[in-house]
Amino acid sequence: MSMSGAGGSRRSTCSASPFEEAFGFSRALRVGNRILVSGTAPVEPDGGSTPGGAAAQARRCFAIILAAIEELGGSAADVVRTRMFITDPADGEAVGAVHGELFAETRPAATMVVVSALLRPEWRIEIEAEALVGDDPA
Repeated sequence: MSMSGAGGSRRSTCSASPFEEAFGFSRALRVGNRILVSGTAPVEPDGGSTPGGAAAQARRCFAIILAAIEELGGSAADVVRTRMFITDPADGEAVGAVHGELFAETRPAATMVVVSALLRPEWRIEIEAEALVGDDPA
């Protein structure tokens, strides 16, 4: 999807989340060389939630995030910030380990916050990301 507005061309992408259309948001939006990825929960292609613990759910969130960034012309190496929202402080180490596997070389600015709940009770994590890429090819 392409849009134009203040700041130049805007391109967006969507995912399997049932909330994107209902709530009126894009999985990710590229404006110029900046890609902003919305809060991404562990949602499977069928709209259901990823089973398993925090590490499995974090892997799914990051897979969705990186697919969106790649669709908009970026890569994991372009990620400059992540924000991880977890519901149990005990999950911090497992989530951090997954982050470390994916971004050991890039080492983006990162924040991990414990929240009281997420939209679905089975979600243990939700993640946002931002990437800066080369010149916008559009």
